[in-house]
Amino acid sequence: MAFELLGDKLQGILKKIKGQSRLTEENMDEMLKEIRISLLEADVNFKVVKEFVNNIKEKSLGLDVSKSLSPGQMIFKIIKDELVVLLGDENKGLDISGFSSLMLVGLQGSGKTTSAAKLAYYLMNKQNKKPLLVGLDVYRPAAIDQLINLGESIGVEVYFDRESKDVVDIAKRAEAYAREKGFNLIIYDTAGRLHIDETLM
Repeated sequence: MAFELLGDKLQGILKKIKGQSRLTEENMDEMLKEIRISLLEADVNFKVVKEFVNNIKEKSLGLDVSKSLSPGQMIFKIIKDELVVLLGDENKGLDISGFSSLMLVGLQGSGKTTSAAKLAYYLMNKQNKKPLLVGLDVYRPAAIDQLINLGESIGVEVYFDRESKDVVDIAKRAEAYAREKGFNLIIYDTAGRLHIDETLM
């Protein structure tokens, strides 16, 4: 969801520069400012944003646009190449060995509960894991119901406690239960956060 919003913002920025036949410092500064703001609003680290934007500027200024590509397309390619450098081009996959725990955290409505079930299903089938899903969203009862339904649909047990509001205690009991019952992976589904909710942040 956050990546889609960021992608939409970046596409909007690129559309603005599309009609330019040459990338000047003036139109680049405006575009880079908007890219910087979009990345910072998406919670990308300030130092990473600064280096990323500087690299794009350095590679883009004075660049003659080819007849087959628009400035937007060329900038898009530069941005893509810089993202590959930043994130890496090697796909290492997810390799979890031994008894492991994963905790999913994020904003409300960002897909943590569904992602928890997808991870459990993937690791169960691709890495022969025996996962236990743990519902730690004690503030939204429907979240536990959703996790139970997803767990049933993929054949994964769900640990939860509707009576307790102490997520640390629930997590500790879930780990003890998992070890006792022979699970080798715990996936914790947590309550969604809002930037204005100081308690959860």
